[in-house]
Amino acid sequence: MKTQDNMPTTTKNLPGLAKLSMSDFQSHRDNFFAKMTDNSVAFFPAATETTRSNDTEFAFCQNKNFYYLTGFNEPNALLILLKQSDSEQAILFSLPKDRKHEIWHGRRVGQAHACQEYGFDQCFTLVEQDDLIAQYLHGLSQVYFAFDDEQLSQQIFGYLAQVRANVRQGAKVPTQLNDASPIINELRLIKSANEIELMRQVNFISGLAHQRAMQKTQAGLFEYQIENEILHEFTRYGARYAAYATIVAGGDNANILHYTNNGEQLQNSDLLLIDAGGELSGYAADITRTFPINGKFTEPQKSLYQLVLDTKSTVIAAIKPGITFAKLNHIAHQCLTQGLVELGILTGDLTELVKDKACKKYFIHGLGHWLGLDVHDVGDYHSNEAKAQLREFLPSMVLTIEPGLYMPLDDKNIAKKWRGIGIRIEDNIVVTEHGCENLTANCPETIAEIEALMAVGRHERSEARQNIAEAGEYTSVCSDTSHSCDVSIDLQK
Repeated sequence: MKTQDNMPTTTKNLPGLAKLSMSDFQSHRDNFFAKMTDNSVAFFPAATETTRSNDTEFAFCQNKNFYYLTGFNEPNALLILLKQSDSEQAILFSLPKDRKHEIWHGRRVGQAHACQEYGFDQCFTLVEQDDLIAQYLHGLSQVYFAFDDEQLSQQIFGYLAQVRANVRQGAKVPTQLNDASPIINELRLIKSANEIELMRQVNFISGLAHQRAMQKTQAGLFEYQIENEILHEFTRYGARYAAYATIVAGGDNANILHYTNNGEQLQNSDLLLIDAGGELSGYAADITRTFPINGKFTEPQKSLYQLVLDTKSTVIAAIKPGITFAKLNHIAHQCLTQGLVELGILTGDLTELVKDKACKKYFIHGLGHWLGLDVHDVGDYHSNEAKAQLREFLPSMVLTIEPGLYMPLDDKNIAKKWRGIGIRIEDNIVVTEHGCENLTANCPETIAEIEALMAVGRHERSEARQNIAEAGEYTSVCSDTSHSCDVSIDLQK
C-alpha cells in the first residue's frame, strides 16, 4: 500500500511533507528572477557523477542551488534563466533519452517530460547548448553565475568569447558579470512554509532514528552496528540517505568532533555520542544526542550532561527575531562557564572567566549554523573582524543549536572522573514571528527520558532472549531421535 506521496505506509503518522511540489521550485525561480535586472541571463549547472572505483560511481548528490531552482535530479544538466523586459524564460539543457543507456543505468527524464513535469519553458539536449547559449547572450547586458565555480566560469568566458568573435558582424556582448551566489544564498536562507514542513518531517524521522539507537545500544556492540540501526530507521520512513557522514563515537572518541570511523567496540561505562541526520528530498536534519551505553549515567556524566542540556535550553529560549548568534554565544558562554566553575573544572572570578571565554577550552566549536539543503547551509552570518556573528535572525530562518563539552582522556589538568567524557546536544530550530519552534521535539534529551527509553530497550532484549531460549528448548526436543515430532506443512497456504 502506498500513500499519495508514493511513500510506504508505516505505523507512524509523520508530520510535515515528504517532498516539495513543482510549484515550490517554480516559486524559487520566480524569486530569483525578481532579483535579476532586465536584459540579463543566469546560469546554474547540475552536479556531475563522481567515480568511486573504476566504472562505479558514488550515490549521486545534486548541486544544491540547481536543485533549489529545479527539483531536477539528473547529472550534467544546465539551467538558464533568461529575463528580458517583457518575458522570463526557464530553459533546461539535459541528457537526451537513450534506450541503450537507460537499460543499463536507469530512465532519463528527457526533454519533453522536463517541460511537462518540471515546468520549464524550453528544454534542449546538451549537444545543443553551445550554439543556443551564444544566441541567448547576444544583445544582453548582464550575466549572473557563481564566481567560485571554476568550471562554470570557464564555460561562461568561452561563450562570451564566442559572441565577441562576431562583434564586427553586429553581435553585442554582455558588459557586466554578477556573482549569483549572494543572491541565491539569501533566498535559500529564508525558508518557505513548505520547506519548513519538509524539514519538520526529516527531523521527526531523524528523531525516530536516535530513539532506535538508544534502544538498541548495549556494551559489546560496535559503533558501526549502531550506525546501521540509524540508517535503517532513516530508510524505513523515506529518508533514503544520511545528510552527512554519521558520527557514532563511544567514550573518548566523542572528543574527536568529526569522528566517522565508527569502528570501535562500545564499553559498558562510557557515553555514546551520535551526530546523525537524515536527508529527505534534498533537505537535511542535523541532530546530536549523547547517552550512557549501559543505560545509566554516572554522577560525573550526569553533572556535565545536565550542564550542556541546561545551556541548550537557555539558549533556545532566547531565540526570536532580532537575536544574533553573537548574543546567543554570550548566553552559552555564561551558562557553561558558571557550571564549570561550580563543578570545580574552572577556577577564578566568574566575570573575568566569561570575559576571557574560558569555557572555550572545553567548548571547542561554534554554537550553531544555518540548516537547509546543505547541513552547513548557505547564508551570510555578518561576521565582524572579531568573528562575532552579528546577523539578526528573521522568521523562517532554520538553524542548529549545539553546545558541548569535551574532556579528553589525556587531559591531566582535570580530575580523573571527567576524563574521556565528550557531550554534545544538538537541536534544529526554526525562527517564528514571536519566538522559535524546536523541530527536534520527538528526540529524547532529558536524563529521565533517555534512561527510561533505554530501559525499554533492555526489557525488549531480555524478552527476545527468553523467547529464543524457549524456541531453542523446543528445537532440542524435536531434534531428539528418541522422540517423534510429526510436523506437516501445507505448501498451498
